[in-house]
Amino acid sequence: MSLAETTREAVRRHPFLYSALRAGVLNYTATARYLSDEIGDDTDAIATALNRFSDEVPEYDTDSRDVRVTMQSGLGEQDGLGESDQRPILTVGDTGFAPDTGSMTAVLATGNVDATALAHALSRLAVDDISVVAAAVADESLIVVVGRRDGANAVRAVENALDSVPKLGGR
Repeated sequence: MSLAETTREAVRRHPFLYSALRAGVLNYTATARYLSDEIGDDTDAIATALNRFSDEVPEYDTDSRDVRVTMQSGLGEQDGLGESDQRPILTVGDTGFAPDTGSMTAVLATGNVDATALAHALSRLAVDDISVVAAAVADESLIVVVGRRDGANAVRAVENALDSVPKLGGR
């Protein structure tokens, strides 16, 4: 595999680098130093490969999603089925999260949502240092379960994230 191909694959293994490359804010020299241990070549050659790769990637662009974001407090974790009269609003494996059974908060977004929107919302929550207990997306619904104290901040973070969801680009 050529250095150019190896560099492209290394960038794709680090999505934050790919996003920065698409946005035109990637420092080629610093990134070459970051990737040099992984690629095993000199930084000047890697920086040149990054510069050439930048000409091939689509520009970073976002769109605002038409969604309604709400919050539901009082969620609790249920291990197994049938432990409560409440039907879970989210189930992951054998664990359900049902209303009126605990102290967690669900942030619900309904409308134009998909896996890309969820990924962007999760990234935004991570930047805001909000721990996510569970998350899912399906049928024009997105749900993120957080601790009770993080509920209001999580709503704001999800709303903000869904105002500027990256458009897919690349491969």
